[in-house]
Amino acid sequence: MELLYQYAWLIPVLPLAGAMLVGLGLISLNHETNKLRQMNAIFVVSLLGASMALSFALLWSQIQGHSAYTFSLEWARAGDFHLQMGYTIDQLTSLMLVIVTTVAFLVMIYTDGYMAHDPGYVRFYAYLSLFSSSMLGLVVSPNLVQVYIFWELVGMCSYLLIGFWYDRQASADACQKAFVVNRVGDFGLLLGMLGLYWATGSFEFEVMGTKLSELVSQGYISGGLAALFAVLVFLGPVAKSAQFPLHVWLPDAMEGPTPISALIHAATMVAAGVFLIARMYPVFEQIPTAMTVIAWTGALTAFLGASIAITQNDIKKGLAYSTISQLGYMVMAMGIGAYGAGLFHLMTHAYFKAMLFLCSGSVIHGMEEVVGHDPVLAQDMRLMGGLQKYMPVTGLTFLIGTLAICGIPPFAGFWSKDEILSSAFTANPALWVVGWLTAGITAFYMFRMYFSTFLGEFRGNDMSVRAQLKLAAGVEMVAPAFGPGAMDVKELEVAASRRITTRGMPKVHQESSDGHDDDRHHHAEHPHESPLTMTLPLMTLAIPSVLVGLVGTPFANFFEEFIYPPGEVATELHEVAAEFEWSEFLIMGGSSVGIALIGITVASLMYLSRKLDASAIAHSIQSLYQLSLNKWYFDDIYDALFVQGSRRLARQVMEVDFRIVDGAVNLTGFIAVITGEGLKYFENGRAQFYALIVFGAVLGLVIVSGIS
Repeated sequence: MELLYQYAWLIPVLPLAGAMLVGLGLISLNHETNKLRQMNAIFVVSLLGASMALSFALLWSQIQGHSAYTFSLEWARAGDFHLQMGYTIDQLTSLMLVIVTTVAFLVMIYTDGYMAHDPGYVRFYAYLSLFSSSMLGLVVSPNLVQVYIFWELVGMCSYLLIGFWYDRQASADACQKAFVVNRVGDFGLLLGMLGLYWATGSFEFEVMGTKLSELVSQGYISGGLAALFAVLVFLGPVAKSAQFPLHVWLPDAMEGPTPISALIHAATMVAAGVFLIARMYPVFEQIPTAMTVIAWTGALTAFLGASIAITQNDIKKGLAYSTISQLGYMVMAMGIGAYGAGLFHLMTHAYFKAMLFLCSGSVIHGMEEVVGHDPVLAQDMRLMGGLQKYMPVTGLTFLIGTLAICGIPPFAGFWSKDEILSSAFTANPALWVVGWLTAGITAFYMFRMYFSTFLGEFRGNDMSVRAQLKLAAGVEMVAPAFGPGAMDVKELEVAASRRITTRGMPKVHQESSDGHDDDRHHHAEHPHESPLTMTLPLMTLAIPSVLVGLVGTPFANFFEEFIYPPGEVATELHEVAAEFEWSEFLIMGGSSVGIALIGITVASLMYLSRKLDASAIAHSIQSLYQLSLNKWYFDDIYDALFVQGSRRLARQVMEVDFRIVDGAVNLTGFIAVITGEGLKYFENGRAQFYALIVFGAVLGLVIVSGIS
């Protein structure tokens, strides 16, 4: 068994080796490497599969009670400063390794079908493998410095993957936005790291927590300063996990290929923020102010994301705001001390949300055959409907994911979300109210999405609807006659830019196997089910979406017996069972299921039976509708304050540079020219003239001295 731990370093190294070898092939033998498309894919997926097998073995070992294992070596030393690098394997690490490797493995299999005809197929696999390695390296890091190194590598990989179709203006803008917003949070994380090291002299998680607590209790450091350090560190997870107010990058990141949305925007990278909070828990739990900030940030984010999702028509954007909302639940759980509940929801959400994103990719894949390769049309739910008949596997798995995220028992999301809400009610009823209302909104927008996409009549062949959407996309500005989610003028301009800039992008699924454009894809009357490489991952992810929640039931909580906060001892199952009360569970669970059923009912009345006029309701609450439609105006506010503000500042700096800096330099040159021109008349080479000047100077000095 010890041999297994000694070779655990292979888990991040194997996908890194795959990325390096494929990348070197693309650099040195590009044509030959791209010809061996599937061979490269099989090679990369096999290496990640080996990492997944090692991860499952480590998880099983930890479940059996193996103690935590840490390997470290001295990386740098300067005086009293010693920096260790290595890896650690404990309960949290083993769980995260399994989550990352399983989701990444299935996404890579799915990618073979989704990106089959993309000219960047091999490059995409290299990026996926590099990202997987970076995320796995982050998970096994034993100290904050190593976490920060891999944290930045994960950010770099997300930049590459979001901007994979870099010749699309929308993708280029999205990856830059993600990069810049994450740098804001990462700068706060760096400042917090340095502050904690200054105070405690260590980057080790538990050492920092213990020493900081002692310093505050002994009065060497004020509680406010300790809270400042903790909140600065928390800024890193705020950006990475798309929390308010740094959440604005995640919806735009949907411009990347759909497998990226499933891998980094649902299951792994965005969950890295929650993982870091769990790692830093020894520091955060000692500082009540920091815990309060974390809890309320999560609660506000959960409500914010859900309230915006209800007016989204782009199927991927709707799921993106849903991800923001669910990440808010996890962060709120961490802030109220529900350590196990937050990580439990991280695990369940990783599987059902990855499945939902992959389902959306399957839908887009099918819709492109009907409406062409315009992402505005292929992703718009107003052109869908009735897809359950044509795509039964995709429809069924999407329904399973929808039931899971809505918290309907016995699906996985019910057990994890109910545990968070129960903990919130105990800690702060106000937080519970926010979470409870968010649960109802979640059920509404998710079933709105399901009904609009998979039930009813297929609208993709309705030329009047398609014409209105094309006009709305920028051919001619008109006001489309749609209910909630109809684009306003600002959104139409964005859609128009997306439509115009897609002309130069590599067209996914466009080329046939013989290398010629296959126009048949543009003339299909109805979409059809995706290939097995895409549906198999969906069916596989449906299993944990249904069953994985059973390991964390409140009456037999195996999950919290295994995952518990640092410094605490494992809780015995019989003790948990003894404390469990059916009446409390039925009240809390019944209330969360009840609000979800209300949301589902309202969605069915609006978008299935059409007994409620969604458009009329939107007009009756126009201000709230516009608030949601315009994403609470965050993008407009940030554009005015930071984008336009930076440009105004740049113009002022340019004026200062031009008028003052350049003016001073030009004035110096002008003075040199004038003085040079004047002095040249005194340099005529005549000795008598020089003697006259000397005589005049001496005479002047005599006169001046005589006067004085």
